[in-house]
Amino acid sequence: MENSQKPIDKIFEVAAKHQASDLLLKVNEPPILRIKGSMRTLDAKPLTDGDLEKLVFSFLTREQADDFQKTGDLDMAYSLPEVARFRVNIFRQRGSISMVARRVNSSIPSFEDLHLPSILEKIALYLQGLVLVCGVTGSGKSTTLASMIQHINRNRRCHIVTIEDPIEYMYSDEKSFINQREVGLDVVSFKQALRAVVRQNPDVILVGEMRDHETFSTALTAAETGHLVFGTLHSSTIAQTFGRIYDIFPPEERESVRRSIMFNLRAIICQKLAVTKDNVGRVPVNEIMLMNPTMQKLIEQKQEIKIGEMVRAHEQEGMCDFNQSLYKLIKEGMITDKTGISISHNPEQLKMNLKGIFVSESGIVH
Repeated sequence: MENSQKPIDKIFEVAAKHQASDLLLKVNEPPILRIKGSMRTLDAKPLTDGDLEKLVFSFLTREQADDFQKTGDLDMAYSLPEVARFRVNIFRQRGSISMVARRVNSSIPSFEDLHLPSILEKIALYLQGLVLVCGVTGSGKSTTLASMIQHINRNRRCHIVTIEDPIEYMYSDEKSFINQREVGLDVVSFKQALRAVVRQNPDVILVGEMRDHETFSTALTAAETGHLVFGTLHSSTIAQTFGRIYDIFPPEERESVRRSIMFNLRAIICQKLAVTKDNVGRVPVNEIMLMNPTMQKLIEQKQEIKIGEMVRAHEQEGMCDFNQSLYKLIKEGMITDKTGISISHNPEQLKMNLKGIFVSESGIVH
């Protein structure tokens, strides 16, 4: 009904109409959309404090409004039927309200739709262990994870429990039986949800984010006891991911964590997004490590810094580093040479690869 429409809905509708990935609202600025990675300002008046308060509080429940007033920060999801679903963060800055909303596709894209490496199909169907999907904010981690969960849903009869803050993609049971728990709505915290999840008889557990010592420890324990556990970390490369993991734990616990990772970590998938050649979308660029005896030995010897090099040498197993991924995307015509070189961690190496020169431990191969 028209009179049930909230003031914020029209802005969300504009964001969806323009296929914006993000909507940003701030006092003294007009609404801003991020479209294909670029910031676009809407042709509208700057928002006042009163405008933003009216917009924000129009779609919050009383509990959410109270929580925001107490903490100055709120994560939530918001859906407009037949329009779009948004992941929303509301926060205070310099005494005023600001809001950022990420538009989430209502349908769950396949690996093919996302142009993800086929090895992710194999990883998704592991029966046990820890799989980490890593990247900075906005690198597509949640979408990649959703595709992996949906692949399990379509191919394996099992019980999946997700713990998310907030829920972004809604799954419909196919072969799998799926329960989705939203932090703040269904459960107080990630910690509480993880403590309870092993009593809920899951085969697969998705933890939205490995934020702290207890969350990571509990996830590792679940992997040790026969569950397949997916989680995310804010890290850019495989080497950085190991550093982030160890930094979560106090020094006296790191050796036991290292041994647990040796035997229970199954894969690390790092991801970033690159603008496509036709400039109408973005495509994932991946660095993928699969646990094997070589990787285990490097971890045991505290030589995780060398894992990136070994990933490149095990391409035949489905592993790849960012340059190998970029090289493939360029050769397939998905992205330009310029784009690939601009986001490469080792642009000189990529330039050599594009000339047909590849450096390995055995020398130079033309």
